[in-house]
Amino acid sequence: MIGVGMNLEQFANFIHDYAQRLEALKDTLNELDNRIGDGDHGTNMARGFHTAQQQLQAKSPEDLGAACNVVAMALLGSVGGASGPLYGTIFMKLGGALKNLAQADIEQLIEGLQAAKTGIIERGKAQFGDKTMLDVWEPTLEYVTAHSCDEELLQAVMVARIAALETRDRVAKKGRAAYLGPRSAGTCDPGSVSSGLFFEVLISAWRGGVETIPWETLVL
Repeated sequence: MIGVGMNLEQFANFIHDYAQRLEALKDTLNELDNRIGDGDHGTNMARGFHTAQQQLQAKSPEDLGAACNVVAMALLGSVGGASGPLYGTIFMKLGGALKNLAQADIEQLIEGLQAAKTGIIERGKAQFGDKTMLDVWEPTLEYVTAHSCDEELLQAVMVARIAALETRDRVAKKGRAAYLGPRSAGTCDPGSVSSGLFFEVLISAWRGGVETIPWETLVL
């Protein structure tokens, strides 16, 4: 086991930083979603995580499991479309794995994220290659599980980024984008991009040292 993990303060910082990054990337995510979806993924995600941040501050949960549940309920109540149930599921599953823990080590975090990935599959009925957020979650968690030492963990950020960008050439098989058929190719999946950002911010909260990238210039 390595000395990388997360406590309540780091978790709160993660939610705060992710909310801020989503707000900054909101228009880009909306533009991607406008091309192959409803056009509101960025707005929904930014609103949801802003609400989650406020709820965490107001309720001051005493352990990571409770903090995750606060975030889950905030997202379910404020995020429209498919993203609300999916991200609500992510944090409910993560909260179950981190129940009663004031601090989690890397192994416990990975266990929680693996449970979250299973929840995504069960909720979204998607598989890798369908041009959904799972296209990022699958390879990133596979890498993190196999390379969880401190020196290698930063590389998971690059794995997530590349996975998000690789959705550009895929044909969507799930969600509203699937109705476009081959025309859905040529646009990065917005849910995969927000998931790439999710892992970028999360791993920064775990161990620091993550350099941000200009998502706007890479995905449009």
